Amino acid sequence: MSEISQQAGQSAVEIEAQAALWLERRHFGVWDDCAQAAFDSWLSESSAHLIAYWRLDAIWNRTERLVVLKSPLKEMQPFQKKVWPGLLRLAAVACVVLAVTGAGALFFTKPAIDTYATALGERKILTLPDGSKIELNTNSVLRLARGAARKAWLDKGEAYFQIVHNAASPFTVVAMGHRVTDLGTAFTVRTEKGRLEVSLLEGRARLDTADARIQDHSAVLIPGDVLVATSTSLSVAKRPERRLREALGWRRGVLVFDHATLAEAAEEFNRYNRTKLIIADQAAARRTIGATFPVHDVELFARVAQQVLGLRVEHRGGDIAISH
Repeated sequence: MSEISQQAGQSAVEIEAQAALWLERRHFGVWDDCAQAAFDSWLSESSAHLIAYWRLDAIWNRTERLVVLKSPLKEMQPFQKKVWPGLLRLAAVACVVLAVTGAGALFFTKPAIDTYATALGERKILTLPDGSKIELNTNSVLRLARGAARKAWLDKGEAYFQIVHNAASPFTVVAMGHRVTDLGTAFTVRTEKGRLEVSLLEGRARLDTADARIQDHSAVLIPGDVLVATSTSLSVAKRPERRLREALGWRRGVLVFDHATLAEAAEEFNRYNRTKLIIADQAAARRTIGATFPVHDVELFARVAQQVLGLRVEHRGGDIAISH
């Protein structure tokens, strides 16, 4: 990890170079749970880190696809092992040169596409020219086409979409190899651990497979539908409108739990905070809670667990452990 600095107050040049090093390590280095944790920590430090990495990743994926299309598979294997790491290092140098000359944005940003990102615990509202709105939740990355093209790519995290319908030009969202097409809709899209979740609050929406490598999926959603898709499965379940609205509590800065287990509540809190909640045993994990908490008030949650549920609470370094 010595070559990937995590110091604060870095310049754009340094951040772009670090993003290239992270990308190289993910593709060609040793990648384990420790590396993933360090990478997640670096991404969460700043929205600038998120934007730099996902821009470079998008360029790399497009380049990789072009090379695969032009080269037979057998020829690609030695090329991948010997040449691509060097190309990534050259990309790191290019980051520096282009940032210094002021042309970095031209290199990393696909024409007519803007990238938006939120850091851990941050939210952001985007207003489109037609009056549509997109709200980004914590630790998310979204790319948005400019001009008349009504298309977005949710590369990471969660977003709420309030879309002004245009039958002649439907709004589409691409996430985890699937495409959600607006049919006059308010909906949320959330990606997490190989799982895509789409919740429909108003109107209708259609989900189709957008990536040929993923099993073909298709479904039309109506209000109250919650769709969960992976690379191999798709399911749609009904959820009361009240529960859907509660799940959107993050839009007003709160988390709403309705008979959630402590394990579920802790996992949700941990999406927004550097101080992590650790549920130390199964007995505590199975306890349930029904309450509304400010997104960032981890201490309040711990006090409720201790004083209302009678559980043990202890501070472990920068985290909070809860046990029976």
